[in-house]
Amino acid sequence: MTLTALDGKLIGWSAAYLLSQANIARLLGPAAPKLLKTQTAMSARAYRDVLDSMEEAETARFRSHFGPDMIHPVIYGVALCTGAKRLGQLTELSPATRRALYAAPVVAAAADYVENVVDLYLLDHRDRITDPVVRATSTVSITKWVLSLGTLAYLSQGFVRVWAGMATGRR
Repeated sequence: MTLTALDGKLIGWSAAYLLSQANIARLLGPAAPKLLKTQTAMSARAYRDVLDSMEEAETARFRSHFGPDMIHPVIYGVALCTGAKRLGQLTELSPATRRALYAAPVVAAAADYVENVVDLYLLDHRDRITDPVVRATSTVSITKWVLSLGTLAYLSQGFVRVWAGMATGRR
C-alpha cells in the first residue's frame, strides 16, 4: 500500500498529538493525577480538596499546563477527524457513523476548552467553586473523554481490521 497525502497528514497530526500530550504531561509532572481528580470531581468539596492538597510547586505546574492545553484540543480534534476521513476512504462507513466520527472530536475539543477556561478561573476564584459548577464542569470533562477516547477506539479497531484485511489479501 502506498501512502497517500491524507496518510501523511494523519501521521503528522498524530505525531503532533503525541508531542503535545507528552509536553502537557511533562508540565504537569506529579500534579497530573490531581488534574484528573479535578476533572472527575462531583462536589465542590472534592474539587477544593484537590486544589488545597497541592503544594505551591504543584499549583504552578497545574497552572502552566493551561497554555499548551489551549492548543491541544485542536491538535487531537484534527488528528481524529483526519483519521475518520482516511478510514472512510479505506472502508465503507454508514453516513451516521461518518457524521458521528466527524462530530465527536469537534464536540470533545469544544468541551475541552470549556473545561480549561472554567478550571483556570476556579483556580483563582475558589469562592466560585460550587456543587453545580463542579458537577457541570466534570460532566463536560467526562463527555470530552468519552467522545475523544470513543472515537480513538472506533478508529483503532477500524484500522486494525483494514490492515489485517490487507495482510491477508482481503480488502
